[in-house]
Amino acid sequence: MGVASRGRGGGGGGAGAGSAAMAAAELERLRMAGAGMAIAVLTSGGDAQGMNAAVRAVTRMGIYVGAKVFLIYEGYEGLVEGGDNIKQATWLSVSNIIQLGGTVIGSARCKAFTTHGITNLCVIGGDGSLTGADIFRAEWGGLLDELLRDGQISEEVAKANGRLNIVGLVGSIDNDFCGTDMTIGTDSALHRIMEVIDAITTTAQSHQRTFVLEVMGRHCGYLALVSGLASGADWLFIPESPPEDGWEDMMCERLGETRSRGSRLNIIIIAEGAIDRNGKPITSNYVKDLVVQRLGFDTRVTVLGHVQRGGTPSAFDRVLSSKMGMEAVMALLEATPDTPACVVSLSGNQSVRLPLMECVQVTKDVQKAMDEKRFDEAIQLRGRTLWSSPRRPSPPQHSAQDLHGKDRGERAEIQHPGSAGHRGVRGAGRAFGTGWEGQGSESAPRCHRREVASPAPLRGDTKEGWDQPWATGRFGTLLCPWQAYEGVLQLVEARGQYEELCIIMCVIPATISNNVPGTDFSLGSDTAVNAAMESCDRIKQSASGTKRRVFIVETMGGYCGYLSTVTGIAVGADAAYVYEDPFTIHDLKANVEHLTDKMKTDIQRGLVLRNEKCHEHYTTEFLYNLYSSEGKGIFDCRINVLGHLQQGGAPTPFDRNYGTKLGVKAVLWMSGEAAGGRVFANSADSACVIGLRKKVVAFSPVTELKKVTDFEHRLPQEQWWLNLRLMLKMLANYQISLTEYISGKMEHVTRRTLSIEKGF
Repeated sequence: MGVASRGRGGGGGGAGAGSAAMAAAELERLRMAGAGMAIAVLTSGGDAQGMNAAVRAVTRMGIYVGAKVFLIYEGYEGLVEGGDNIKQATWLSVSNIIQLGGTVIGSARCKAFTTHGITNLCVIGGDGSLTGADIFRAEWGGLLDELLRDGQISEEVAKANGRLNIVGLVGSIDNDFCGTDMTIGTDSALHRIMEVIDAITTTAQSHQRTFVLEVMGRHCGYLALVSGLASGADWLFIPESPPEDGWEDMMCERLGETRSRGSRLNIIIIAEGAIDRNGKPITSNYVKDLVVQRLGFDTRVTVLGHVQRGGTPSAFDRVLSSKMGMEAVMALLEATPDTPACVVSLSGNQSVRLPLMECVQVTKDVQKAMDEKRFDEAIQLRGRTLWSSPRRPSPPQHSAQDLHGKDRGERAEIQHPGSAGHRGVRGAGRAFGTGWEGQGSESAPRCHRREVASPAPLRGDTKEGWDQPWATGRFGTLLCPWQAYEGVLQLVEARGQYEELCIIMCVIPATISNNVPGTDFSLGSDTAVNAAMESCDRIKQSASGTKRRVFIVETMGGYCGYLSTVTGIAVGADAAYVYEDPFTIHDLKANVEHLTDKMKTDIQRGLVLRNEKCHEHYTTEFLYNLYSSEGKGIFDCRINVLGHLQQGGAPTPFDRNYGTKLGVKAVLWMSGEAAGGRVFANSADSACVIGLRKKVVAFSPVTELKKVTDFEHRLPQEQWWLNLRLMLKMLANYQISLTEYISGKMEHVTRRTLSIEKGF
């Protein structure tokens, strides 16, 4: 992680003293863009994991730009009461809270604001909390006039505080707010749900039981839908899409068929707000009694309740909250008298700003449509985001039975070369009904990496080693990770010599390194980031009783620094060294000095991440020796090499659903390409990598991706996540120019935007 002495960090390596002084002055000027501003942040409504990360980001970014930041405790109640409920924050006020669930400041009297000169408010909460903020903004002028008439403030104070800027961050585990792909807390809630389902699955199999699980979602079925797909549930109920009349018969028939095929358990997931077509509630106990009476299955009900709100936030929620919090401060910094209250939303991998009340209105329209039984319109108003987004599943077009039942003679093979740990692969396998979705990498089919990376026909003029299915010409192949990408390229380039290679080929990217070109995310990378994050949380916790200690943690990833960077943001690391962001000994010296200064504060510990191949000479051992020597007498060091624990464990909800999505889409694509019998495929677009590119699942020909690939280091030439490194550095309090920050754009919510642009 380069700072201060190099391009990204400000300053220049070869500049003279005068130039360096001018650069430092310009950097300081840009950093003080918020001087004179006062920003207040509050959380309101139901708590959601990730709120603390958002509070931390708003606080630190506000201080970073020179503003005063105030924390309002106990939500709107604290806003009304004022007094000790409004406290000025320091950089250290929000240290060591990024990993905590809930909200540490708890969830208006205008005079309290004017006393501190607060004219900027960041509200973190649901649609009700954000609506309240907009009402507060609209009544601001009247409240000032009232205080002025009562003699509680002067005309000068009233004039100085005449405008209140509002920005909202959506914190809601239900993911029920229109205008954003994901809300703060949703991914963490899914983690809690899947932990329970995985645990219940083992006991259900032991006793051949049916479990009815009730999850939160009074008006939105997102949690039920995603957990249903991630767990391979037999049936689910969500409020936006009530079951057709006669659903009882269809459900019981499905459960019976599952048992007749040898399954020892059934899982039914129901959102708390589930209803039938007539608006009558469908309760978990009703479903249980139905199964018992009609099928005689031993059936139990589990209501997850507030378990879904608890626990530590996931890596995604920590990064999302940090990104949104920084963007909220920039929105306040750039606000004008004509700027409407806005909400910071997620669109693909980018932060965008949307008019707050436009989003609130569409969210209310969804509920109105549901109340009036216009369910198709309710789903449309969700913008298909109930079904599709970078972290949302598509509605299943075909079940595994459908795919098996449409045998037109095509044959498909799943090959899984390369390293273990690609936790999303079994999600892809669900397209073939394998049932791997909740298991670790050992359940996926394996083949030796040489079988794909160096296929027999490319080692000589012989067809030795080719099995009969390849020679039929009626064959599609699903392949995974980097070795597959290279292998498919070799196969495509050899088509001129071997007709047997003129088949349809699809690479499903599956590697924890997240280094396959043609996709923003590879299967397994989300699980690996969470595994690394949890390990770093424990490492930080171990230092709570030890003062002045720096941990140097090595992550996997080859030459790709994705794991180090995202994990670094999620755990609040002081630095993260990666190959893509070159660093010198001067940068290392600056980092040591930064940690030396940190040890003089109340937070006397440090965390430094290093990607395993970030530098040929600056190894983990070298960093340990350097930090130990330079910090001697100030802090001591410890090394932790995370190693293969990043490849173990159960896949995250995102990887399970992402794998399912890619698997289904790949099979349908190959099935369409192979329609009509024997296939002779030699065009460029018959061998592709399927992946998520911003908000679209796309098929990219491997021959085109070859042009944008660094094969020596196994990297795409452009990687979207490098933009996140600026956030990592700023939140670690390094001197970075704001000119490098790319602000989100103000957009507008329309039905066209919701229904088309947000769909896959």
